[in-house]
Amino acid sequence: MSFPQTTDDSFLGGRVTLRQPAQGYRAGPDAVLLAAAIPAISGESVLELGCGVGAVSLCLNARVSGLDLVGVEIQPDYADLARENAHGALEVVTADLSEMPLSIRDRQFHHVVANPPYYLEKRRKKSEDVGREAAFTEDTPLSLWVEVAAKRLRPRGVFSLIQDIERLPEIMAAALPVLGSLEVLPISAREGRRPRRFLLRARKGGRAEFILHPALVLHMGDAHSVDQDSYLPEVKSVLRDGVALNFPSR
Repeated sequence: MSFPQTTDDSFLGGRVTLRQPAQGYRAGPDAVLLAAAIPAISGESVLELGCGVGAVSLCLNARVSGLDLVGVEIQPDYADLARENAHGALEVVTADLSEMPLSIRDRQFHHVVANPPYYLEKRRKKSEDVGREAAFTEDTPLSLWVEVAAKRLRPRGVFSLIQDIERLPEIMAAALPVLGSLEVLPISAREGRRPRRFLLRARKGGRAEFILHPALVLHMGDAHSVDQDSYLPEVKSVLRDGVALNFPSR
């Protein structure tokens, strides 16, 4: 697969520019929210599973300097774009999660992050774009994403994930045997709407009780009524200014 056309897209108010395919899977607000939720500090190591064009890692890099960033991406053309976008800030490895190279399997990381495909193949209309289909439709089971993350985390390391709310039971079932101190932050478009996404945070070896936080609401008002974004101020500061997400503390 090759991309006949690409676009240069700005994130975090222009602090990050990503070259992306004009057609196919394109990173958006979910990637920025995930990056903002990662509690990394300078000097720590971060492994991103399924890094695409590098959106999550590079948005995190814009907020926290001095990180050791590694991304794994199965699709070679997306991996190539990630390397181009990173300008050396992100080491990109082209590999399948189920067949990680020794250079990854020999390491443990402070953080593992993931934005796995949201949909089961039987639940959505198939896209004609191969890259978009691979990014949105599950091929590797969610349980394997969690298993790989747990193995690659160092003791007390943190796993951060964003996913469709319908997949929460699967994620919980996969995470509980191998991770602890689970916290779920649902994400709702507007007040009173049911959540469509959730952020998960879990710790290797954690023993704290499970917490389901109140939903993070993205937009003001009951409906989109003006020709401009309606993000709440605290959400806009995350998406536009690169501020860390206020993930509720225990």
